[in-house]
Amino acid sequence: MTTAKSIPTVQITEEAAARRKSRRKTMEKIWLVVLQILLTVFLISFLVPALWMVSSSLKASTEVFAHPIVWIPESPQWSNYLRIFDILPFTKFMWNSVLVVVFAVTGTLFCSVLVGYSFARLRWPGRDFFFGILIATLMLPEIITLVPRFIIFRELGWIDTLLPLIVPYWFGATPWTPLYIFLMRQFFIGIPMELEEAAFIDGASRLRTLVQIMLPLSKPVLATVAVFATLQHYTDFMNPLIYISSVDNWTLALGIAGLNADESYRASWELVFAAGTFMTLPVIVLFIFAQRYFVQGITTVSYTHLRAHETTSH
Repeated sequence: MTTAKSIPTVQITEEAAARRKSRRKTMEKIWLVVLQILLTVFLISFLVPALWMVSSSLKASTEVFAHPIVWIPESPQWSNYLRIFDILPFTKFMWNSVLVVVFAVTGTLFCSVLVGYSFARLRWPGRDFFFGILIATLMLPEIITLVPRFIIFRELGWIDTLLPLIVPYWFGATPWTPLYIFLMRQFFIGIPMELEEAAFIDGASRLRTLVQIMLPLSKPVLATVAVFATLQHYTDFMNPLIYISSVDNWTLALGIAGLNADESYRASWELVFAAGTFMTLPVIVLFIFAQRYFVQGITTVSYTHLRAHETTSH
């Protein structure tokens, strides 16, 4: 009797589980549809200004602010891209930006690797205390250190040169460097100590271990820091505006603003949009070629941070 009565109970339980599973799948499908709609809306909201900038870069001056919006120019003005080089020396601006990006990003990587390795692997008095201070500086607004830095650079005679945009990043004296140091430290913590110990047994020094073992394993996080730093220095407008005055030392960001600095070019917004499109293209190319390393770096840093947290808690 007990066996006979248990059969319907088991069937009811299986039917209820099947219904719950079906409802769960239905809710998951609904959520995916809603998520796709939201992501599509966000994508359009981000793409519309960029598409309007590209479209306006090919318009005549009378079409830029026409109402309703003219998305496709009647006769594309490709000459707008040539006119920006006639008005201002954008070739020189591009070269200045390349110099700043190359040397500043190199300095950022150099400083972040050395300091991050020190916090992760070396034991020295006050290490955790100073790391806490370093992280606390992330909450310090850049505007607070603006005046002291300007006074220092003025006393050094660096005003109206590219040195204030390059040298501080070799010594970590910038608001963004603590973030990069934190990323490097978290990644180094996730690398097994046994690799370094084996190298030490073979007679390798700290520097050789860092260069030949740690850095080859750190390509994802190095690429992440390099991408972030490149975007930061390439699009920086405030620092060049403060430290650079002569046109020959302008970067691309200042050059775009300079298109409307003179009264005769105040209404040439099509040139501003052409210069903006010209400046955006290298960023798009960088993202296309570096997105694999970028995503891999973000994933790896998150994983190593979780591992470090679990190790500390245990």
